[in-house]
Amino acid sequence: MTPEQYAQSPDELRLREVKVAHQVLVTTLVAHRRVSKADLSALYARRWSVELDLRNLKTTTGMDVLSCQTPQMNEKQLWVHLLAYNVIRLLMAQAACNADMDPRSLSFKHTVQLWTAWVARGISATKDNQLLFTLIAQCKVGHRPGRIEPRMRKRRPKPYPWLKVPRAQARRQVQKHGHDWELK
Repeated sequence: MTPEQYAQSPDELRLREVKVAHQVLVTTLVAHRRVSKADLSALYARRWSVELDLRNLKTTTGMDVLSCQTPQMNEKQLWVHLLAYNVIRLLMAQAACNADMDPRSLSFKHTVQLWTAWVARGISATKDNQLLFTLIAQCKVGHRPGRIEPRMRKRRPKPYPWLKVPRAQARRQVQKHGHDWELK
């Protein structure tokens, strides 16, 4: 928020607290006649889709680790990943429209794999796109309402120190002195 936006915001906010299915939801949607408890519960449940979208954006598209060395190049890399993500979502939306289904019911990973194979074979997006859309629409994800997953890491980190110098410099240090962990 910019200082100007912050200055325009009210000093106080009216909030509504609702208990739904053993959860307390707090919202600024205070008109209980227009927005029911069920509506708030459904909106809260849809947050899972947002979390999946963020996970897909980071891991499936390979954006969990940025490989550039300057902030400007990292920004460009972020924009390229967002562009690729939107292309995949567009393909999913077109396939869902052709198959008369909800785009959320299609697999993001499956679409990425199909598109990668499609492009690797030199097939353009405009050539026989009906076949591509049919293939994308074949892989549906299950409807899993109320799904809860723990936010934990499955693998433990490796016991090696972080690489904090350029790789060439680190190689020279290893050649000259050996690995640090060998000395201990």
